[in-house]
Amino acid sequence: MTIHDNPLLAQWPAPYEIAPFAEIQSEHYRPAFDAAMDAHNAEIDAIIADGADPGFESVIAALERSGRLLSRVASVFFNLSAADTNEALQAIERDIAPRLAAHGQAIATNAALFAKVDSLYRRRDELGLNPEQLRVLERRHLSFLRAGAKLDEAGRKRMAETTERLSELSTRFSQNVLADESAYMLLLQDEADLAGLPGFLRAAAAATAQERGHPGKYAITLSRSSIEPFLQFSGRRDLREEAFRAWAARGANGGATDNRAIIAEMLKLRAERARLLGFATFAAYKLDDSMAKQPGAVHGLLNKVWEPARAKAARESAALAALASSEGENFAIAPWDWRYYAERQRKAEHDLDEAVVKPYFELNRMIEAAFETARRLFGLTFQERSDLPRYHPDVRVWEVFGREGTPVGLFFGDYFTRPSKRGGAWMSGFREQEKLDGEVLPVIVNVMNFVKGAPGDPVLLSLDDARTLFHEFGHGLHGLLSDVTYPSISGTGVLRDFVELPSQLYEHWLLTPDILNRYALHAETGQPMPPELLQRLLAARNFNQGFSTVEYVASAIIDMTLHEAAETAGDINVDDAEREALARIGMPAEMVLRHRPAHFLHLFGGGYAAGYYSYLWSEVMDADAFRAFEETGDVFDPALADRLHRFIYSSGGSLEPAQAYIAFRGRPPEVDALLLKRGLTAAA
Repeated sequence: MTIHDNPLLAQWPAPYEIAPFAEIQSEHYRPAFDAAMDAHNAEIDAIIADGADPGFESVIAALERSGRLLSRVASVFFNLSAADTNEALQAIERDIAPRLAAHGQAIATNAALFAKVDSLYRRRDELGLNPEQLRVLERRHLSFLRAGAKLDEAGRKRMAETTERLSELSTRFSQNVLADESAYMLLLQDEADLAGLPGFLRAAAAATAQERGHPGKYAITLSRSSIEPFLQFSGRRDLREEAFRAWAARGANGGATDNRAIIAEMLKLRAERARLLGFATFAAYKLDDSMAKQPGAVHGLLNKVWEPARAKAARESAALAALASSEGENFAIAPWDWRYYAERQRKAEHDLDEAVVKPYFELNRMIEAAFETARRLFGLTFQERSDLPRYHPDVRVWEVFGREGTPVGLFFGDYFTRPSKRGGAWMSGFREQEKLDGEVLPVIVNVMNFVKGAPGDPVLLSLDDARTLFHEFGHGLHGLLSDVTYPSISGTGVLRDFVELPSQLYEHWLLTPDILNRYALHAETGQPMPPELLQRLLAARNFNQGFSTVEYVASAIIDMTLHEAAETAGDINVDDAEREALARIGMPAEMVLRHRPAHFLHLFGGGYAAGYYSYLWSEVMDADAFRAFEETGDVFDPALADRLHRFIYSSGGSLEPAQAYIAFRGRPPEVDALLLKRGLTAAA
């Protein structure tokens, strides 16, 4: 095979330059990455070799243009390695991830290149830059500093070594979690094993078993959309315990897929990098480039929420224990019992049964509801395109249009769980919006892990699943609505503790009467949700909120605990650290972390290390922002929606986050809105 035969390096004639997925084979990736990195290095060399005085166009804009081929190849590879992987792709990922990290680090610490960037930064007030250009220059300069561009030769060498090793370890961590998730299956054999399971869950478990080679039986997997409803409904405490323990032990089962030694090494390397750059801990380094700025601000927020959440969880636990006791059970509530008794308690308190509610949240209608919300807020319309290339038969593609019918971008929806897909839900892209050399429209992807029903049956979502769909679509809109010139600040290219605002804010519209009345239609009858059921559903919004807040905040505290370790980080025993931190904060024994360290992909397979708090930080803003809509009396208020579009969804990283929020809201956010939203105020 020659370079000219490689579809990754050829022109892509499909609309929006969609990759020719059907033509791409695993053997194409390594030579494509090699060629793309060579091309990127040549572009960097040309910037350095330019003998003219450094200017914004010749240095910063040139950096923004550089690496486009590499970005194109990487976007295809890493989207597929997460959403539809195989052994060949995983082997390539283990090889290419550290090489890409080393490639990026070499550019970020190139002394000659940094000298040009630094020269521009020091003269930035004399260059006549517009606000977006100034922002790009400042962000580029900071990224060089944070990569170690000002270190001596020995320091830069060590930073390069740690960068490469961390990338290798992160890849292994993610692949180990996927291996543990894919390997586990709880096979239910007979009616006794199915005790308590409603029809929708039986149908989904039967379809999963059929897909995995066990026709006539029922299978529960470690996908949240499979195991959480099983834990809610199964009357078999022994099976709940078995499934829960497998779920909680991902990445910590011993053997080749155990992640605990990987975590210890990653923590040591992160702490070392922070010290090289003059920070006491990795958390201090990470937060220096965030809205929070320092660990103390994060702890202040977490502590403000932790105590009322724990108090509410204690009341919830007592109610569950009383319910179990009333049914003749004499055991203490265990982690595998909580969801089961909470579901029964919700039915008792609010007359809500998930089996009755779930048929009103059918997948296709929830997709339509998310689209309709975007139409009413931002004037977007969506036209499905079955003629465009897709990387898997389950994937759906829509072309997105603005108010005047002008194209906005493409949206890929990949909704169903499969063994080749990483767990969880996320947004990514095959192409980002920019207009440096003409308008480039984005190609955005949402990936979920919903469980399919039997062939021909509707796919029913839980309320949490529907929220996840709206959440990820909020991220998707952040990418689709981006309207900036420079690719480095496009879409979700914002500070980590601001990136969750557009997604979490979007969740609010799911439970507005306008959307529920139109799209919460029964999957079989097509009838809208009865008004009394809708009222009970809305009244129960804060049910079990102590539990969900505690499991989240405790995970954020563990994140900070692990990443505030300094000299001792290399000696850390992950299990001991988790146990000691939970004892210190008084974690209820009947609960566990939402993400235990050994499968905490946000921290060790993604970009949220010392940043998991950011969901709560953004929630302060999203609760306050939605209250602005409620204060108008119209949750689709056009003037407010226009400001939301301009300052939050379309501005990318062109504005400081606090500046962007104040431009939308007129003032900084107020934390009381968060406590009220979660039902954690004194009156709740």
